Parts: sequence; C-alpha cells; structure tokens
Amino acid sequence: MQRKFMIIGALMAMLSVAIGAFGAHMIKQSVGETAMKVYETGVQYHMVHALGILLIALAAGLWGDSRKLAWAGWLLLAGIVLFSGSLYLLTITGIKSLGIITPFGGVAFIAGWICLMAEAITRKK
Repeated sequence: MQRKFMIIGALMAMLSVAIGAFGAHMIKQSVGETAMKVYETGVQYHMVHALGILLIALAAGLWGDSRKLAWAGWLLLAGIVLFSGSLYLLTITGIKSLGIITPFGGVAFIAGWICLMAEAITRKK
C-alpha cells in the first residue's frame, strides 16, 4: 500500500504542475480572469491533495497498512478527479453544468481527511 500511494501521490503532484503550466501558458489568453481563477483553484487543491496522498503513503510506512489509510488515499484521489477535474473541464469548455460535480469532489476530500484522522486517533502509539 505504501508503494502504491507513493506512486499515485507523486504522479498526482507531477500532473498538478503540468496542468498548472498548461493553464498558465496555453489557456490563460483564451479564458477570462474569472475562469482562470477557477482553474487555479483546481490546481491548488490538486497539489495539496497530491501531497496528502504522499502523507498517507508515509503513514502506511510508519503504521502499516490499514483500511482507513487505504480509504483515505482513494478518497483523496477521487476528490482530485472530481473536484479539480471538474474545475479544469469547466474552465476549458465553459460548460457551467460541470460545476455540479465539484462538490462531490469536496466531499471526497473531507471524507479522506476524516479517514486519516480516524486512523491517527485509533493508533495506540
């Protein structure tokens, strides 16, 4: 589990940088300032939660594998796809109805952090 989430976390962090650079260099001129702020929000949440997945990998290395840590990792990944992904698509396509997906990603983020917290609380040491 540790290796899997380390790879996923590193991949997500790399994609966050690449997607951010794409936005800054390729689409900034073709979308408005408001749309670009939406895109940048997606990139910020993407990177923060990629780092969260790396934190989960490190926790798995310290504490061992657990269902709560696995759930935390998968939920943060789902949050990146749903939250950040919907913001990227909304910005690029201009389809406002994609915004309905974003809150589901936010809920996945919150649930993932709750799972990590629950794992930490239930640890003896």
